[in-house]
Amino acid sequence: MHMKPNSLVSIVRYERPLESVRKAVELCRGLDYLPPKAKVFIKPNIVFWTVEANFPKYGVITTSRVIEDMVIVLKEYGVDDIVIGEGTVLRPPQATDHQEHAFETLGYTALHKRYGVKLLNIWKRPFKKIDLGAGVILKFNADILESDFVVDLPVLKTHSMTVVSLGIKNLKGMIDIPSRKKCHSTGPRKDLHFMVARLADPMPPMLTLLDGIYTSERGPNIDGTMHRSNLLVASADVLSADMVGAEVLGHHPADVPHLVHAARNRKRPLDLSDVDVAGESIEDVRVPHQYDFPYTADNHLPMPMSEMGVKGLSYYKYDLSLCTYCSGLTRTVIYAIARAWQGEPWGDVEVLSGKVMQPAGDKKKTILFGKCMCQAHKENDRIRQMIPIKGCPPKPDSIVKAFQRAGIDVDPNIFKNVGKLPGKFLKRFAGRPEFEESHFRIS
Repeated sequence: MHMKPNSLVSIVRYERPLESVRKAVELCRGLDYLPPKAKVFIKPNIVFWTVEANFPKYGVITTSRVIEDMVIVLKEYGVDDIVIGEGTVLRPPQATDHQEHAFETLGYTALHKRYGVKLLNIWKRPFKKIDLGAGVILKFNADILESDFVVDLPVLKTHSMTVVSLGIKNLKGMIDIPSRKKCHSTGPRKDLHFMVARLADPMPPMLTLLDGIYTSERGPNIDGTMHRSNLLVASADVLSADMVGAEVLGHHPADVPHLVHAARNRKRPLDLSDVDVAGESIEDVRVPHQYDFPYTADNHLPMPMSEMGVKGLSYYKYDLSLCTYCSGLTRTVIYAIARAWQGEPWGDVEVLSGKVMQPAGDKKKTILFGKCMCQAHKENDRIRQMIPIKGCPPKPDSIVKAFQRAGIDVDPNIFKNVGKLPGKFLKRFAGRPEFEESHFRIS
């Protein structure tokens, strides 16, 4: 009886430029089936971008070091047609030129000049409607679908909603904004995990390499805890790479819902019994990373706010229906609320976000954060005083007015300078030489 060979995954400690990436690729035989004269699409992980401030990219954005190393390895394999493409979360969403600013700042334009690499801003490229089965239809960037081979280069990190964000999840950056919002659906079965699990299905042959030079705990954004981990995980099978990557981060694949869906769809076991690991062992490199932001036991308040003694406010824990743009704004709002706390209880205010949250029915004021919440509860008679924040995503000035109307005097300057706020997180890394900004530049 013919047995299907096990998938091969390599784990390599990052020690030297080029050499470590080359070793990871060779150990997993990731380019063995690269077609001759292949058109290769590289998908990095540029989670979000702001042009107003430098910000810590450790554990958030794929290192430019690994990007260049991978380009050199592809050139060594005789590849001449290389494209780097991305669809970063931009603020505001209409500022599509900011994608080029990200490419320039991260040194990708140097790759264009040095190696002839083409750069693609997918917000300016066509999308193609793809039926992923089970009633899931999303629009993907046409360029990645029409390539001969994909190199998927996510960061090795945990994620506050999806437990981990690795090779499969990284491909969410290849769908258009309406499709991203659709992934955060309200259905009990076809939720974010169900949708994300299918993102790799329409891809051409693909090498996945998880960049763990820096890893992120409670990602995907800059408010997580970052580590210098010096790890690379690679495979020609994206699900195998992700399952091993999850184990490295301390999470069994069976505890990662989108990997459970993906394994079921592909008729694969979740215990790694059909995976061979080359290089380092999982046990020798495993470093547990938490994924969930801590809230009070009743999920009514972020734990840091509770520890500050905040009273008179229920800022309910996020759920899977909270989409990317509102999620990003939520971080700013929580920061602004914490800064506004003066020790006097607020007037029994609740904040509803996402698409499915329900009012408690006994709060004096209910802030509806974003278009989805405003539409869901515009006629809800369980809300005593409704304070809507319309918009998709809401505009900063409307957020300020709503919270001030609720008696929470947030500082308008925080929202006027929202693009500069990420730069404040750089202070965390002052005097820590293991965090090297040079990894995000190409000299």
